[in-house]
This record gives sequence, structure tokens and C-alpha cells, in this order.
Amino acid sequence: MKDRAPDARRCRSAPELKSRRWGYGRHMRIGRSALAILLLAGCASSGPQPLGLGLGGTAWQLVAIQSMDDTQGTTKINAPERFTLQFGSDGQANLRLDCNRGMGRYDATAASDGRSGSIQFGPIAATRARCPPPHLDERVARDLPHVRGYLLKDGKLFLSLMADGGIYEWAPITSKETIR
Repeated sequence: MKDRAPDARRCRSAPELKSRRWGYGRHMRIGRSALAILLLAGCASSGPQPLGLGLGGTAWQLVAIQSMDDTQGTTKINAPERFTLQFGSDGQANLRLDCNRGMGRYDATAASDGRSGSIQFGPIAATRARCPPPHLDERVARDLPHVRGYLLKDGKLFLSLMADGGIYEWAPITSKETIR
């Protein structure tokens, strides 16, 4: 066997090895400083923010349901005041669904533009009274858990369903009366 020079690592003292392996010393101080800078930058960024600050406390009435299927087109709501959605700042959504009432949780994150973002509703618990036709109450309650995005444009709220399933168009409730 050839004589080899001892490995430089094996010749170092224990404290020197410890500082090199575990990041003590100058490298650790640099790493901690970089981490602190990144954390501060993350706190100051204008990235996604919880939506509760934006939609919480607002109330909307349904004015149209746009289908992505051209054969169905857009369904105009004859009595928008009978289909309302109120966002609580606590993540609770309250609904009036024609002659029924509903409620469920929502979770939303605003995009950096502040006008759009992602939103998801949990299951909607609703009363089951038989409303007169058309039965849009059942459709709205069924579709809300499939909403994935929102857009605030021209004073209206647009909720888009996943997989191009359609868009719900909501106008703000202007009277002091909200969901009953």
C-alpha cells in the first residue's frame, strides 16, 4: 500500500471541526443575518394577504350567473334581493337563497393587486324549504363550494367556479337591509 498523506479533515482540532460542521463562528452569524433580512422582507412584501380585511363586512346580491356553455348563456336574476351573500370578518358567510337561508365558512387570499384572489367556501348548510321555480337556491348552494377565484371590477364581485364552470356576478347591497 502506498502511504498517503493524512486527510486534512482528520488533522483539525475538535473545536475547529465543530465550528465547521455545525456552522458556528462567522458562517453562522452571516446565515442568521441573512435569515433575519429575509424574514423582514417577507413581512413587508405586498404578496397575498388574507381577504377578511377586504370582503369582511360586505354584503352582495346576485344579479347574474354566467355559464361557460354557450347553450346555457347567462341567467339574469329577476329578484336579486332574494339571493344575497354577506361576508363576515370572522370567515363566516351568510346567505339568503330565495326562500331559504344558508351559512358556511370561507377562506380567501387577496392577490397583490387587491382586486382579485383565491377564495374557497366550505360546505353550505341551508334550509330546505321548497321555493317557487326557478330553483336557483339549490344551484347556488351547490355551486358555492366549487368557487375558486374572485374579482372586484366596476363595483361588482365576480366569483368564478373551478374548471370554467361559470361565473357568479354580485352587486353590492346598497340599502341598510342585509340578509334576514
